[in-house]
Amino acid sequence: MSVDQGPAPERVIRPQRGFITINFGELWRYRELFGFLAWRDILLRYKQTYLGVTWVILQPVLMVVVFTVLFGSVAKFPTHGAPYAIITFAALVPWQFFSNTLSESSNSMVASARIISRVYFPRLIIPASVVSSGFVEAGISFVLLLIFMAIYHVPVQPLLLLLPVFLFLTFLVSFAAGAWFSALNVKYRDIRYVVPFITRLGMYVTPVPFLWMDIVPERWRMWYCLNPLVAVIDGFRWSVLGPKFEPYWPGFFLSLGVGFVMLVTGMMYFRNTEKTFADII
Repeated sequence: MSVDQGPAPERVIRPQRGFITINFGELWRYRELFGFLAWRDILLRYKQTYLGVTWVILQPVLMVVVFTVLFGSVAKFPTHGAPYAIITFAALVPWQFFSNTLSESSNSMVASARIISRVYFPRLIIPASVVSSGFVEAGISFVLLLIFMAIYHVPVQPLLLLLPVFLFLTFLVSFAAGAWFSALNVKYRDIRYVVPFITRLGMYVTPVPFLWMDIVPERWRMWYCLNPLVAVIDGFRWSVLGPKFEPYWPGFFLSLGVGFVMLVTGMMYFRNTEKTFADII
């Protein structure tokens, strides 16, 4: 004897309303998918490479060697008594987090075209999972930084406890840029040519190989701090090298403000355009 259970329940998907159209409750419900995608990105990043995860070690070490020779020994950039290798390495940790995750996240929506066109889930999970996978490389780079500090006899400062805060700020800036470029890349495929240009030029616009307070004239400092990575890199150096490298606070907060605006507008633009992703991707 069969029992009539009535019609199957229906689920109606409506756009989120509000100024910032982000349903954080929905994102939390899909946290397992988020974790799966993040782990997938970690595995695929070095799949079928001969050296594998060793590249995470080789890239920053080789860049530190090149910068130390060119800018530390030849150009003799000011270091205020700190080892130039540590000054550079402290900046490379957030910079590589940003540049690597931006390159991956900007193409993440196009690369996930099949799943986007077949299954519903919060699309914001895709660039967020790519950016989150950068924490693994950042953790390895941090261990390398501690090794370099021991080699150069740089004492561990109490300010080092603030490093997770600045790493989280790096994640937010990277996610903001990833949200913008991943959404733009769905409609404008020129973005895949723009992003490599940004990451190549950005290292020299961002204070990675130098202490910008000694290079940038005073009248241009606030303009320079419109780069949201200035605050992040200043924070990393301050945490690693101590009070002598305290950030330029007006520029620091301006840089943080620009990053926050990027984050809010990036999420708004992503959510307002994601309804068309499945149709045009």
